Amino acid sequence: MAASRRRSRLTAVAAALATAAVTAGLTTGCDAVNKALDCVQTADSIADSVTDLQQAVENAGDDPTQADASLDSIEKNLDKIGDKTDDADVNKAVDDLSKAVGNVRTAIRNGDPAPDVSPVTDAAGELTKVCTS
Repeated sequence: MAASRRRSRLTAVAAALATAAVTAGLTTGCDAVNKALDCVQTADSIADSVTDLQQAVENAGDDPTQADASLDSIEKNLDKIGDKTDDADVNKAVDDLSKAVGNVRTAIRNGDPAPDVSPVTDAAGELTKVCTS
């Protein structure tokens, strides 16, 4: 039992030291870390909106306004990311996704009952990738 307690204490001390080291490192780059977290969180919200968009397109006959609402949500989140980053890769991914969303919106307005949303899905995946790299 004494060995088990000692191991637990050593583990707790090691964890505390690791936390202190990480915290010290983060305070020097706090703004960059916060921007990255914002990017990841917003990309996650966009992924949810893309899923909603896919479902809305599949159910367009039931409620055609769902697709517009999903597109609006994606665009709102894209604005959030665009306002918070100066990273060229993130900005390119945001632009690509914005263009894909615009194309789907145009297709819907032109009467396409089932527009191809795969470019939106692909662009959202790329955004998630650049936010997490």
